[in-house]
Amino acid sequence: MNSHRPRAACRRAAPLHAGLGCLAVLSLLPALPAAARPAHAPAPRPETPAERRVSSYLDSVRDRPEALRAFLRALPKGGDLHHHLSGAAPTEFLIRLAGEDGLCVDASMTAVPPPCGPGARPASDAAVDAAFHRAILRAWSMQDFPPGQPGHDHFFATFGKFGAVTEPNRGKLLAEVAAGAVAQNQLYLESMVTPAVAGAERLADEVGYDEDLGALHRKLLAGGRMDRLVAEARQEADAADAQFRTAAHCGTARPDPGCSLPVRWISHVYRASSPERVFTQIVLGMRLAERDRRFVAVNLVQPEDWEVPLRDYRLHMRMLDHLHRAYPRARLTLHAGELAPGLVKPEDLTFHIREAVRTGHAERIGHGVDLRHEDDWQELARLMARRRIAVEVPLTSNAQILGVSGDAHPFRTYRRYGVPVVLSTDDPGVSRTDLGTEYQRAATSYGLGYRELKDLARDSLEYAFLPGPGLWRADGDGGRHRPAGPCRRERPGSQTPRPACARLLAGSPKAALQWRLEAAFARFERRF
Repeated sequence: MNSHRPRAACRRAAPLHAGLGCLAVLSLLPALPAAARPAHAPAPRPETPAERRVSSYLDSVRDRPEALRAFLRALPKGGDLHHHLSGAAPTEFLIRLAGEDGLCVDASMTAVPPPCGPGARPASDAAVDAAFHRAILRAWSMQDFPPGQPGHDHFFATFGKFGAVTEPNRGKLLAEVAAGAVAQNQLYLESMVTPAVAGAERLADEVGYDEDLGALHRKLLAGGRMDRLVAEARQEADAADAQFRTAAHCGTARPDPGCSLPVRWISHVYRASSPERVFTQIVLGMRLAERDRRFVAVNLVQPEDWEVPLRDYRLHMRMLDHLHRAYPRARLTLHAGELAPGLVKPEDLTFHIREAVRTGHAERIGHGVDLRHEDDWQELARLMARRRIAVEVPLTSNAQILGVSGDAHPFRTYRRYGVPVVLSTDDPGVSRTDLGTEYQRAATSYGLGYRELKDLARDSLEYAFLPGPGLWRADGDGGRHRPAGPCRRERPGSQTPRPACARLLAGSPKAALQWRLEAAFARFERRF
């Protein structure tokens, strides 16, 4: 979804995961029409005997949901690249935190500070009152939401209801999320948070708006004000990191498994805000991405269909274009095309993805659901394929918020045109999903085989904002995973790479994590 949560839901920067410093170490695509086929697509790689065995097992459990679920939980899944920390932790965990923090729940099912006024009761009552617990669970998530009903408004309303729980507990949220990710064989996470939001708003309001974006940028930098804001954001991250390490018992004799999960942060920008606040948050996020290795990118969040994001969409893309020249090392992934007919006017469906790619310098697109409503969408898809601009696809979120699934979703279209696709969770706590469930949706909705699922996992690391060169050649479509460079003669994932390959793995966090994924696939395939 579009991390479209009210600002209260994402106040602070979250921690750098302790494991971040420990990175030392399609072929089954449908036939492409000639107009869509990537120019230099390699021939499909033949299946290995091990892959054939796993494929056979997958086919045998397609109609057995529990067995299929177990298979996909065990499947090595690479990374989750579209993930909002405030909406990620299980709702049951948030309810428990609310009780531990002494919060109250008012008549609107919103967590509020004590004392509990009229119509409110202690959140801790949920531990002994099952009906109260169920009522909170339904208000704070999509649990029991009627199938087939529009979920957009309920989904986005949840974040304001539990914001008082998530704001002071970033590290605890990450500890819970990281443990769950490791339990289902996920190797990497990029999560979105909002650094120093209160300070950014104050600075923006002091400076005001200037249509001359260069002048506005200079005003924000004047007197070291932006540098002080960057320092504040880094201090927030330090505090949240310390909270995480305590909650996950990192550095102790019995650390939680989540301590080993590498995590990077993407800075939220609230696009429903005034132009000066949007610009200020972009500057902050980009400077963080260039100065602090914990932060790698910037994204604009909140619903695309809201009034201000619709009105200012092209202005926001011009801001990104201007600041991209000032901060070329900051990466950009943009929510774009999280729209469907009936949600906005037809003309608003025709340009958001294109503007994000052409003007906003997006390296990845979040959601991209309205692709086929864009002007000359086939040309846009070919452009994304040429530039290797990946689409982050959270299938459950798209179904819940937009009511778009199956063949109505452009999942197959992107793949048919050679556009990289990576599966993601969006807000798994709110949506009651996880990355394994997203793989299960993809497998069942689109008939994906083992090799296709494997390549989706590989692409989740190929298009991650990790530093260093990767393992694979970059000259074709999603079936291109052939070793390149110093590792071109290696079997990725083997225990003893040659010295040149070993040097690449030691110096490139991306290649090292890709190697780990291949080793995990080898272990997984031996089970069959």
